[in-house]
Amino acid sequence: MKPLVAYIRVSTSQQGKSGLGIEAQREALVRFAGSEGFQIVAEFVEVETGKGSDALERRPELSAALAKARASKCPVAVAKLDRLSRDVHFISGLMAHRVPFVVAELGPDVDPFVLHLYAALAEKERSLISARTKAALAAAKARGTKLGNPKLATARKSAISAIKGEADRAAANVLPIIEDIRKSGIATLRQIADSLNARGIPTARGGKWHAMTVRNILTRAV
Repeated sequence: MKPLVAYIRVSTSQQGKSGLGIEAQREALVRFAGSEGFQIVAEFVEVETGKGSDALERRPELSAALAKARASKCPVAVAKLDRLSRDVHFISGLMAHRVPFVVAELGPDVDPFVLHLYAALAEKERSLISARTKAALAAAKARGTKLGNPKLATARKSAISAIKGEADRAAANVLPIIEDIRKSGIATLRQIADSLNARGIPTARGGKWHAMTVRNILTRAV
């Protein structure tokens, strides 16, 4: 079996003390290793606050995982991409260490360069959500809605709710198609994305499907 180094990260000391999130990540990595022919040779668990965490000197366990992976000549595996980082520049910097990364939810065939692209897409997604929220607030203000205290929070909540509602409607439209694709034997996120693109079905923004956008839709269905 191929060796694999597992890296688990939680964002707060409270999560670390309670185990919140750690067991879920561990189980995901164990399932992934078992189904893809890997053997986990070491596990590293990081507990940090999130603030300033995208600096390798503040991630001693990640540094240790990288060292172990280099010694074992194997990849480092995380359950989800955001457990590695939410910062595309940080992920880009990790490539300099020449250690491959595997993300369990994306499958075994996504190389570090493609992970960089996924991180860039996720970062862009967060930027777009922020921009849409600001646009919705501006529209509310133009309609005469008072955005000062104490109604600012209410207006923001309404704008976010509208955006979420739009996303939920888009997900509801495409979920039956995804289920139909799954019934045909197609299971991985990338294969589902390819099938949606082959059928000429656009995303909510009219773009192409990727593994991450399929995951986002399935997450809304949970």
